[in-house]
Amino acid sequence: MDNNDRQKYGTLTGVVGICSNLVLFAIKLFAGLVSSSISIIADAFNNLSDMGSSLVTMFGFHLASKPADPDHPYGHGRYEYISAFIVSGLIFMVGLELLKSSIDKILKPEKLEFTILSIVILAVSIVVKFWMYFYYKKVGKKINSAAILATAQDSLNDVLTTSAILVSVIIMMLTGINLDAYVGLVMSFYIIWSGFKTAKETINPLLGEPVDEETAKILEHEIMSFDGFLGVHDLMAHNYGPGRCFASVHVEVPANIDIVKCHEQIDLCEKIVFERTGVLLTIHMDPVETDNEKLTAARTAVAQQIKTIHPSLTIHDFRMTPKSDERTNLIFDVVLPVDLADSKQNVKKEIEKIAKEIDPTYKCVITFDFDYTSKN
Repeated sequence: MDNNDRQKYGTLTGVVGICSNLVLFAIKLFAGLVSSSISIIADAFNNLSDMGSSLVTMFGFHLASKPADPDHPYGHGRYEYISAFIVSGLIFMVGLELLKSSIDKILKPEKLEFTILSIVILAVSIVVKFWMYFYYKKVGKKINSAAILATAQDSLNDVLTTSAILVSVIIMMLTGINLDAYVGLVMSFYIIWSGFKTAKETINPLLGEPVDEETAKILEHEIMSFDGFLGVHDLMAHNYGPGRCFASVHVEVPANIDIVKCHEQIDLCEKIVFERTGVLLTIHMDPVETDNEKLTAARTAVAQQIKTIHPSLTIHDFRMTPKSDERTNLIFDVVLPVDLADSKQNVKKEIEKIAKEIDPTYKCVITFDFDYTSKN
């Protein structure tokens, strides 16, 4: 989906949010003032903040759609993440304000006067917010927008808070038990937690996330479908906004391959990966000796034996440099799962021990890489 279509979707959802939340704010404020209910008044201002969130989302999509320029050669797509982070901040602020108001009402309770109109207004609000939640979620998934998905979560929060308020109103009318401030207190904690959760989900791509495991498997599958490519490692991805993913990877090829043919294969691979995944891939070629029987045997033996240390361990860039009859350097990289990062030195000692058992003259020169996509 191109930037123009994304901006149209972003503008449309913004307009829907502004109009819907403005109407809900007005009718809830009226109901809250008539009944003197702090929870309904707080819910009204929550809808007012949602209207502000919709404005932020619209503005974020407008900025994100700007083309690349000399100062921002990768485009402006991360504005969507920034706008989503601002929305999470607004959610958090609403939660804090509701917390303060609820505590005040617990300390200084007031008599409440609810009517059937209050129940009708709250019920209508729940229906509208449910519709908005499903609408935002559908659009957010369709265009892969963190900002719209954050707004969808906020709408779901509103459904839960308004439902809790509605229950407390019905209890008050039937029994005379005033739970208004306590319901507001409980919901304030939920809204604050939701703000933190949304902020975490939106700030991660700004800080830099690893490529997800599914995408890594797709990329590896596409690359390894080409003849002459022997292995894949050091996959790195950089996200500059939805649809703006840049990645680099090292691909092992036979050292004696025709360099022109290999270059053509790499160009074709990069093109096909972009067409199928939308990832702008850059491939680095790593030559591997395939006609050196002694090196191949050593590489195979080491690769198999290190699985006894941890099943996820893999090696690449394997080279053999004989120094003398008493010493042969094995130079290679070992890919560690992140959960073994603190055990790196122990893993190194175990690998050195394995190499010595294969051949007493082997001396390992190891560089460690870390696999941030592995779930093992």
